[in-house]
Amino acid sequence: MAIELNTLRFNLEQERKRLTEELERLNVNGGTEDEHQKSGAFGNKEEAADAAADFERRIALETQKRNSLIGIERALKKIDLWTYGTCDNCAQPIDPARMAALPHAGYCKTCSSIRKK
Repeated sequence: MAIELNTLRFNLEQERKRLTEELERLNVNGGTEDEHQKSGAFGNKEEAADAAADFERRIALETQKRNSLIGIERALKKIDLWTYGTCDNCAQPIDPARMAALPHAGYCKTCSSIRKK
């Protein structure tokens, strides 16, 4: 199990690094909200709509990546605490297939379903 956790930790750290770099690129290439407002202020409506849609997509992508990064950080902390693979809500083991598909899963399938309602 220790070897598996070491491999898992390495993979999670690599994913954390990748997500951090992607977030940095999004912030550098995305500009600021103020820049988007200025570009749409004097352009035609179609250009302004395109800029607004691009901005919204970038924000949604950034939010998704930040949420994944939070989950990875939580998983790394749980590895350190020897609680990795247990549900944050009910403390029952999380199905290994779920953990394989989503290594930073914090909730078992049942608790995850309840949280989404």
